[in-house]
Amino acid sequence: MQIRHFEKPGEGIPHNTMNEPMNEAVTDPLAAFAEDVRAGLGKPGPKHLPPKYFYDETGSALFEVITLLPEYGLARADERLLKRSAPALAAWTPAPLLVAELGSGNGRKTRRILEALAAGRPVTYFPIELSRPALARCEKELEGIEGIRLYPIEAEYLDGMRRVANFRRSGERIAVLFLGSSIGNFDPTPALNFLRSVRETLSPGDSLLLSTDLVKPAEWLRLAYDDPTGVTAAFNLNLLARINRELDADFDLLQFRHLAFYNEQAQRVEIHLRSTMRQTVSIRRAEIEIHFEPDETIWTESSYKYHATDVVRMGEQADFGCEDQWIDEEWPFAQTFFAAR
Repeated sequence: MQIRHFEKPGEGIPHNTMNEPMNEAVTDPLAAFAEDVRAGLGKPGPKHLPPKYFYDETGSALFEVITLLPEYGLARADERLLKRSAPALAAWTPAPLLVAELGSGNGRKTRRILEALAAGRPVTYFPIELSRPALARCEKELEGIEGIRLYPIEAEYLDGMRRVANFRRSGERIAVLFLGSSIGNFDPTPALNFLRSVRETLSPGDSLLLSTDLVKPAEWLRLAYDDPTGVTAAFNLNLLARINRELDADFDLLQFRHLAFYNEQAQRVEIHLRSTMRQTVSIRRAEIEIHFEPDETIWTESSYKYHATDVVRMGEQADFGCEDQWIDEEWPFAQTFFAAR
């Protein structure tokens, strides 16, 4: 299944809006949500929903809990590697920096790297998120870092990147952070195309720090995405609850089950919601009725796992050069530092 990420027209960022979320007013978010739900559930073929809709206020809070679970080693590996990569990024260029983070979340893991980057030079930080609550938490988490100007952007990744590029002044460099292995939510060809699109917004000498989860034992992955306490299941089911709340639907959450498994051949974890019975769901704001058969699923997320050499190759195909790579051995995970060629 191809995970789709939608763009909106970009606009320049006014210089008098520091600490104000930069909203995209061109597209009605609720109408876009309804259209994506209609496209994912209403057309022939396997049902699917874009994973970006996980992150309403409830979903963002649940994901923060997931990152603390003992079974979910990914987040801790990412933070451990930031301790190793931060000095290299800080030494990369002495120029003033614009730091654009794709999917910043609550910003906790980013504090260390921003503190390193801001030592001795001005840094402007742009967290790019669709979730307004996540942006608010990020702003609160990072307040008080000396030398950092903060411009939250409420937008799609690529739209946010274009707006950051429009903000650039002469002599400034852009450093892109794409942490948490979010690139794994893309199928391989869209992942490469996405990195190429990011590269198109950059200039030679700009940089990208890319986090990727690596191939590991299937049992580790099963527990990470289907934890015994049921937090990941609640996170997945909240997507249906959000559709109920925002699109006036009547999903019965008790009639769906969280399903997560590792597809070894495709090298990805697949996350689904499985219908336990034959049922019909009305989604009034999307103006559709959806019929489910017993055991029919909604595919809500893919999480691809990589070999470290595959990450380097993917970056090079997107016109980046690999400057360094760090591997966490406790939970096989990589951070790769690329320069735009």
